[in-house]
Amino acid sequence: MKGSLGFTNIKCEYHPCHEVEEQINCMFCYCPLYFMGIKCGGKFYLKGNVKDCSACTFPHKQQNIWEMQVKLKEAYGFIEQNE
Repeated sequence: MKGSLGFTNIKCEYHPCHEVEEQINCMFCYCPLYFMGIKCGGKFYLKGNVKDCSACTFPHKQQNIWEMQVKLKEAYGFIEQNE
C-alpha cells in the first residue's frame, strides 16, 4: 500500500485473515473498536456474550481509517458526538 495510510503484512501467518477484493489494510489487525460493542459500526455476530468479528472487514479497508479515528475520539471523549 505505497503512498497510502496503513500497510499490508503479507508475511503474517494469518494473511489474508478476511476475504476482500482490495489489498487488505493490516493497520488495525486487532480492531480497536471491539470494546464499543454494537456501536462499533462493523459487521459482527454475537455468540452468547462474545462478538464474532470474523466476517467484518471494516477496520481493514483504507477508506475507513478516518472514520475509525473519529469513532475512537468519540469513544474516549475527545470530541463531542454532535459536532
